[in-house]
Amino acid sequence: MADAVCVGAHPDDVEIGMGGTVATMVADGADVLIVDLTDGEPTPYGTHERRMAEAAEAAAALGCRRLTLDLPNRYLFDCVEARLALAQVLREERPSTLFVPYPEDAHPDHLAASRIAEAARFYAKLTKTDMHGEPHYPARVYRYMAVHLRLVREPSFLVDISSTLDVKLTALAAYRSQFADNVANAGIVDVMEQTARMWGALGRVDAAEPFFALEAPVVSSVLELR
Repeated sequence: MADAVCVGAHPDDVEIGMGGTVATMVADGADVLIVDLTDGEPTPYGTHERRMAEAAEAAAALGCRRLTLDLPNRYLFDCVEARLALAQVLREERPSTLFVPYPEDAHPDHLAASRIAEAARFYAKLTKTDMHGEPHYPARVYRYMAVHLRLVREPSFLVDISSTLDVKLTALAAYRSQFADNVANAGIVDVMEQTARMWGALGRVDAAEPFFALEAPVVSSVLELR
């Protein structure tokens, strides 16, 4: 069972938004599962087989597990079937923490993924259902940002990824069909490094990733904050 489940519309979304945090959680001994709702295809230089190989390579770099559902790329919609598909994973994995896409974006799939993930959290706790397994409700939900819009929003908190930034960049570089072969996306990995260092500067660390909480996080001591 997973300690944390990280949901993305496509392979590479989680790596872009929170790859360093995934690697940090894994380094701390957590079992982390990435769930891609689609395989991300078609794209100009990708195929299903190539994207799956790249996604597996990226997950290996981060040290986490990965599951790719068969929902349709480009036509991802918040519907009962999509909610149930992800809710079934949550009932099986029983994570305490759920990471979901930020709900403001130009990409319709990202918007749908955000709604699906938050609804699936609720669906996963339902009784008297055809879903297998016992009801489960992840206690904490945090949104990560991997958006096509040039947004700057005030986060609920930052995660220091100074020690895992290189791992994040290695995982992103695995997506050669998206960030190397496609000239339109050239430089994305460098931009992700710059973005992480920008957030790090705001937090007085080398690199960081922002998160947005649905409910106020609680700490046992204010001294835990820095």
